[in-house]
Amino acid sequence: MTPFLQGFGMGGGLIVAIGAQNAFVLTQGVRRNHHLAVAALCILCDGVLISLGVTGVGTMVASNPLLGKMAAWGGAAFLTWYGLGSFLSAWRGGVLGEGEDAGKTLRHTLALTLAVTLLNPHVYLDTVVLMGSVSGRFGDPGRYLFGLGAFCASTAWFVLLSLGGQALAPVFQRRSTWRILDGVVCLTMWTIAATLIHSAVSA
Repeated sequence: MTPFLQGFGMGGGLIVAIGAQNAFVLTQGVRRNHHLAVAALCILCDGVLISLGVTGVGTMVASNPLLGKMAAWGGAAFLTWYGLGSFLSAWRGGVLGEGEDAGKTLRHTLALTLAVTLLNPHVYLDTVVLMGSVSGRFGDPGRYLFGLGAFCASTAWFVLLSLGGQALAPVFQRRSTWRILDGVVCLTMWTIAATLIHSAVSA
């Protein structure tokens, strides 16, 4: 896979997990409560964090072969573990609840959006640390294409949740939907992990 496709697959796999942010964005889409502004803010936050990872952590990893191997093995281990979580989630089945109540004003809604996005420590691990480290394996300009792929996946997902909220809400209440989605995420994460292991062994 090209760096862009790997970035798209990894970014998509990390972002579609059931969580407070996805529940919040979907809820705003269902209610048409400043849903476009909410999606735009989520996309902006992801873009900034992914850029920090690719240009900061990614630059450091790309300039050091030892760090590159460590990043590849560490990223592969994390993605294998993450894929296992998705596999178990698909086995058990899950549903997406509506989460927190939305604020009525634009300012309140955007403040809630920032809270559910930036107060989650996993967002920094996923975007700045993990994506930044994995992107460094591709060097220049591959790591930027990797980051662009991850950003495109984030953009597509939030636009889908926001604009398709009313249509998607009933679908995402079904366990079978999440089983399929989690299964796809599992396969994607394990495929990328295998690619990273291959690159580390071949280096």
